[in-house]
Amino acid sequence: MATVAQWIEGARPRTLPMAAAPVIVGSAAAFDLEAFDPTRALLALLIALLFQIGVNYANDYSDGIRGTDDVRVGPIRLTASGVASPKSVKFAAFGCFGLALLAGLALIILSQTWPLLLVGAGCVIAAWGYTGGSNPYGYRGLGEVFVFLFFGIVATMGTTYTQALQVSWASFVGAVGTGLIATALLMANNVRDIPTDREVGKITLAVRLGDEAARISYVMMLAVAILLPLVLVNDHPWILLVLLLAPVCLMPSWVMLKGKKRKDLIPVLKQTGIINLCFAVAFSLGLALTRLM
Repeated sequence: MATVAQWIEGARPRTLPMAAAPVIVGSAAAFDLEAFDPTRALLALLIALLFQIGVNYANDYSDGIRGTDDVRVGPIRLTASGVASPKSVKFAAFGCFGLALLAGLALIILSQTWPLLLVGAGCVIAAWGYTGGSNPYGYRGLGEVFVFLFFGIVATMGTTYTQALQVSWASFVGAVGTGLIATALLMANNVRDIPTDREVGKITLAVRLGDEAARISYVMMLAVAILLPLVLVNDHPWILLVLLLAPVCLMPSWVMLKGKKRKDLIPVLKQTGIINLCFAVAFSLGLALTRLM
């Protein structure tokens, strides 16, 4: 039976900044629209965190029963390692999804944004379908597309919409930025796993691109994410704060380009998650300071 520490490790805490970042950016965009609501922001954060943990457990279960995780470098895999039964891991995943949907229902009731019920259902389907089901899209090279959409566009602009009942150019730019960094994190993870994924038939985008091109794409995604907010500089001059992240991106980018051993890429995952969180804070400060000054 898995210990509490193993369950926490299996939830992959280093990925949680990826869930928090779009909520921070979306809330800042709502503040820029003079519509920030702390209660709705906290509910959106709870939803994002629960979905992220649920996705991590769902991937652990699905990859574990397929044998994809039999030889892995990185955090413990609860199912593949045998420390937890597949049934319990699957239950944990859907438990998180269920709690996320309850929090989502509360947010929809508060904001009266009933069409978002369909978005919530889509989130569960996308979360499970990444590695679950008979034809998981994560095994077809579409994982990055869905991460960009759901952890970038949907999470960020959905957060803004539930508070302001509208979206803005700033929320879209922030959504693209945080979505690209989240996608870069997944790319780093999949570059690390190219040899084992190829052997078991998991054809991720990294496998399709090949090792060198996949590593370059990581750097390009970070670069676009940091530079894109400059389109807002005329109306939001403090958005230049985002450029302070450029030096922080140098180390993980260098490791991605030059690191040859699979274990060399493990710290990049944590560093990319921190970059996403720092991006969210810098972007949000840029919007807030412009509004306040």
